[in-house]
Amino acid sequence: MSTTLLIFGASGDLTKRLLLPGIGALLERDPDRDVRILGADRADLSQKDFANLLHEGLINGGAHSELAEEHVKATKYFTCDVVDPDQVREVINAVSDTDRLVLYFALPPAVTAQACEALTKCDLPQNTHLAMEKPFGFDLQSAQELNRIVARLVPEEQIHRMDHFLGKTTVIDVMAVRFANRMLQAVWSASDIESIEISYDEELALENRAGYYDHAGALIDMIQSHLLQVMAVVAMEPPSAISSRELRDAKAAVLRATRIWDDDATVATRRARYVAGQVGERQVPSYVDEPGVDANRNTETLAQITLEVANQRWRGVPITLRSGKALGKTRKRVVITFRDVRHLPQGFEGGCGPDRLIMNLDPDIMELQLTTNGAKDPFVLEQSRFITELRQAELTAYGEVLSAILDGDSLLSVRGDTAEECWRITDEVLAMWRTHQVPLEEYPAGSPVPSHWQPALVDDAT
Repeated sequence: MSTTLLIFGASGDLTKRLLLPGIGALLERDPDRDVRILGADRADLSQKDFANLLHEGLINGGAHSELAEEHVKATKYFTCDVVDPDQVREVINAVSDTDRLVLYFALPPAVTAQACEALTKCDLPQNTHLAMEKPFGFDLQSAQELNRIVARLVPEEQIHRMDHFLGKTTVIDVMAVRFANRMLQAVWSASDIESIEISYDEELALENRAGYYDHAGALIDMIQSHLLQVMAVVAMEPPSAISSRELRDAKAAVLRATRIWDDDATVATRRARYVAGQVGERQVPSYVDEPGVDANRNTETLAQITLEVANQRWRGVPITLRSGKALGKTRKRVVITFRDVRHLPQGFEGGCGPDRLIMNLDPDIMELQLTTNGAKDPFVLEQSRFITELRQAELTAYGEVLSAILDGDSLLSVRGDTAEECWRITDEVLAMWRTHQVPLEEYPAGSPVPSHWQPALVDDAT
């Protein structure tokens, strides 16, 4: 089946930095894929300018030169205001002769909403798919309105709300570990699990992203989308099949049951912003001194929320999501902490800590920390570590999601109701933060996560 990929916002940074290289990597693995790549934007680019942009992006993603040249020959660029119904209609009519049309919105959320509104005035081909970058709206109300608009355009299964975390190797492997492993499947509930922590702690600082990040902050940038989606995969009920409908139904059920721990955001959430410090060998200025930052926004660079999935499987288990920048150590992982045994026979000694399963999101390594007898004295208990590398994917997470979209498969896409549930959760947190009942703390760049935020960190063996 031939697919036409029409990129709205084709001259923008997202297209150059992520989208075209992602397509390049996908085409390098699958060079026979029948896809034509077109661009549309208000920027007045010549056909040659866009062809060069496309060629460079595909090469940067790994596509060989001859393959890139083939796609450059088939491309076309439309100078078009994507929020103008008449101009958009002309473009759609010019590209409608295809088996599948994918409209990719590489645009800010507000412009995406306007472009979708413009499309309601157009006659779209029957097999049209919409692909939208996160965030989907900027709060619950705007997400609901955007969902109402796109529902007028195409069926839900033809709407792809992108979250590249769903294409991460480890996130996909969570499903195999959970549902195809008798040992873990039997203990995957509040009866045996004491707590869950999903963290994305980075040594990277702002890295010239103030234009987006200073309006979003750590909560919206990472937790509202990525980490809540990972949590849904970790906590969902076993589906009857690994299919789009089954998986998305299961994730939606988890998010509907999710609430702030003890219904008290003043206790269950924390926020902070980095000040000047040293990350490795690099001196990092205070966040407020970074170019493009407005100090009056009180943007957090480190956010943590503790949640509960209030259902039979998980009630009473604290689930902590955390993400931050300019920290002393990178930790990107899911940590499952198991409860202690109900009875330890007399004669054993040693408080060696709870057993844990650690699934690293980057690099893809799984570690099981298990209580065993000691080497010197078999009756003194110790922790042993069992570490394995998970499979190495041929594609990046972004490439995996792109591949599904171009195939018309919504398995790795976010459904509209789950996008709204994620905003419901974070809107509650943001509303409390705006009242200043949760203080904006400070931490030096290069320092650990504040010790009073969390239980003792798990030592890293890798």
